[in-house]
Amino acid sequence: MTAQPPAILTMTGISKEFPGVRALDNVDFRLFPGEVHALMGENGAGKSTLIKVLTGVYGIDAGTVVLQDRPVNFHAPSQAQQAGVSTVYQEVNLCSNLSVAENIFLGRQPRRLGRIQWSVMNRRAAELLKRLELNIDVTRQLSTYSLAVQQLVAIARAIDIDAKVLILDEPTSSLDADEVAQLFRVMRQLKSEGVALLFVTHFLDQVYEISDRITVLRNGRLVGEYPTAELPQLELISLMIGKELADLEKLEEQPKRPISAVETGQPFIQAQGVARTGAVAPFDLSLHPGEVVGLAGLLGSGRTETARLFFGADRADQGQFLVDGAPVAIRGPMTAMSKAIAFCSENRRTEGLVGELTVRENIILALQAARGWTRPLSRKRQDELVDRYIRTLQIRPANPEAQVRNLSGGNQQKVLLARWLITEPRLLILDEPTRGIDVGAKAEIQKLVVELSDGGMAVLFISAELEEVLRLSHKIAVLRDRRVVTELVNDDTVDADRIMNAIASGAGRPADHLVAGPSDTDEVAA
Repeated sequence: MTAQPPAILTMTGISKEFPGVRALDNVDFRLFPGEVHALMGENGAGKSTLIKVLTGVYGIDAGTVVLQDRPVNFHAPSQAQQAGVSTVYQEVNLCSNLSVAENIFLGRQPRRLGRIQWSVMNRRAAELLKRLELNIDVTRQLSTYSLAVQQLVAIARAIDIDAKVLILDEPTSSLDADEVAQLFRVMRQLKSEGVALLFVTHFLDQVYEISDRITVLRNGRLVGEYPTAELPQLELISLMIGKELADLEKLEEQPKRPISAVETGQPFIQAQGVARTGAVAPFDLSLHPGEVVGLAGLLGSGRTETARLFFGADRADQGQFLVDGAPVAIRGPMTAMSKAIAFCSENRRTEGLVGELTVRENIILALQAARGWTRPLSRKRQDELVDRYIRTLQIRPANPEAQVRNLSGGNQQKVLLARWLITEPRLLILDEPTRGIDVGAKAEIQKLVVELSDGGMAVLFISAELEEVLRLSHKIAVLRDRRVVTELVNDDTVDADRIMNAIASGAGRPADHLVAGPSDTDEVAA
């Protein structure tokens, strides 16, 4: 048996703390040359923080990093790259307005007498991509190519600067099956050349197809390191989740609320044949007062795109919405807000909260926008409303003048919820409201959804965790390939296996196109 070479990267006792949250707590991690190593954990487990600590985006509070037997402490991603550690993110960090060749050699263009040698650069770029089995016109603008091609271009740039460690952070989330297969061919080739690959993904099947070892993090701590072949999938899931689900037993023990209790009378809002070209195929979906409708599907299935149509964040180009039985053209968020529709985005930091503002300023933002800036809320009224929701949602610290960026993820999510609840919506759209927050905050938010529903509010609920969708929803719309493939009443016959089977089968047939004729909506209520 061939002896294993020494680790190319060793991280020992890594800790990182932000105001109000310990993101990493004494984490160890090893990476060997010529392996694909999957870094696994739920949202908020510390995966991204570990990568950012390694690559110099964040400083290290405690611990050591050793790369090729030398202690390192990068202060910027450029330093990590120079040392042979490169990262390719889900959202490719390249210049879309430049050519493929320019992106590969940006900052390192071959020159002669001070002038760029364009023919040399283009030839070298083509040769480099050929090594990755990619035969494209390197003189074309990067934006003209698919995301999969752009990711391979980013990988080409990384290996051309002699990457010893290549980090792939959620590289497959927006790729189709053929593109994933192409990426995996490249990964196997790089592995055979001795490159160490750190692979982060939510897709378990992909982990077992491509990785050699798995490191599991949970709540910022190391759970363990395991050979992939020796770790069954169910055991991996158990390690990722841990025993924290016991904290949710009270919610889990609640019987599913019968659909008849809410699906009576006229729906608050109905989508009839609503679609957006390239985003969501035509679908029908209704929400009654007091009804929680869950959207279930894999990452990229169209859950968020569907939710954004209800709020007007994206405008539908087919079909119509009815609010209280009357047609309404939801042309944008202001129209939706005027109809008492609220939307908590999954990207709370980039699309939700304003980090430089205080808790108070963030909470009153939506209500003030709805009133118009010529009718400002008095400071007394602001304080009354904000104090009420800080107490109701138990936001910590209970300081309305604290900057929201200094709060933990769970408390930031509560601030975003408070912003919309203060507007007294009739429909609350929640896109991944419990992602990346601790279990206690997650239980509180789930309890709040139940209470809001019992109080007559309609809720459109999205979560990657099927058990959470099942626990809270009266009915579930299942999506696959950006199409609503079936709608399930959440009775005793519905469980996670049935939803996964619906996703896998496409409820009869997969979508051939994202936009199709009227007959394609016939199966929505299958």
